[in-house]
Amino acid sequence: MTLYGIQYLRAFAALAVVVFHAAERSGYAFAIGAAGVDVFFVISGFIMWVIVARRPVSPGRFLADRIRRIVPVYWLATAVMVAGALAGLFPNLLLTAEHVAASLFFVPWRSPSSGEIWPVLVQGWTLNYEMFFYAVFAACLLLPARLRLPVMATVFLTLVGVGFAVESDNPLFLTYTRPIILEFVAGMLIGRLSLAGLVPNRPMSIALIGTALAGFAAIGILRLPFDEWTCGPLAIALVYGTVALEKHGRIARFRLPALLGDASYSIYLWHTFAISVAAKAGAMLGLPPPLVFVTSIAVGTLVGLCGYVLIERPAGKAGRAPKITTYSQAGR
Repeated sequence: MTLYGIQYLRAFAALAVVVFHAAERSGYAFAIGAAGVDVFFVISGFIMWVIVARRPVSPGRFLADRIRRIVPVYWLATAVMVAGALAGLFPNLLLTAEHVAASLFFVPWRSPSSGEIWPVLVQGWTLNYEMFFYAVFAACLLLPARLRLPVMATVFLTLVGVGFAVESDNPLFLTYTRPIILEFVAGMLIGRLSLAGLVPNRPMSIALIGTALAGFAAIGILRLPFDEWTCGPLAIALVYGTVALEKHGRIARFRLPALLGDASYSIYLWHTFAISVAAKAGAMLGLPPPLVFVTSIAVGTLVGLCGYVLIERPAGKAGRAPKITTYSQAGR
């Protein structure tokens, strides 16, 4: 089953990240595009809840499905980064065996290049959160269905509380006590409410979507500071409103947005390579910044689509997970 509203949100969030990175490389500012990660985390919690509710699965099978969808393409993109660094194409990228291994196995680790808790492929930091969420979610599948959401909420709230109470520079501690993990729980709650038919009516659904988009726009236009405390509630409103609107049968299928939603993981993984090339080429050719900006967006999106058609989709045919599976693909 395909939820077109969710597909469109995936496309929206992925393109926001593309614009964010294109703006960075061409001298513009679109920091709010990085908030796509909040949307993706809420979507991920929602989709995982719906998948398991509709098709009960063992913890092992659940993890196998997630690994099959995430790992091969991510490892390939990481390998490209490593090969590029060894070839001298990324002079600012410092490699260590420990950092590469941590990147491949989704272990938060400080980058020797920047000191930030980033993998070799920087935008892969969100996948560290995803894999952690999947691991905890899989463990909760051993519980009765009625206890899964309360237990997940308790575990994640406890982690966030410990993060506020304890000082530590440990990368794992800093990563998995960050309040952003609560967005997964919010998505699960939306899934539970949706399956129970507890969604707002159509006018309220539209109001939630409009309020969320207006909030994101205000942050972007006014260049306000933002984090998960501001963007998390907006993302929750956007996803809940969209899910409710689709529940009322008000979201039709449109081919291009649906395709972009399908390709959002590949767009996320590959767009930065294309944007870097486009930005460097534009500078060498002396192109005006607006043209570099637009070209970078187009090339980044197109390369991501090619990655989906040529790599991700064929790789997924060997053992296909449910169509509505989603992953986090944004970078902040």
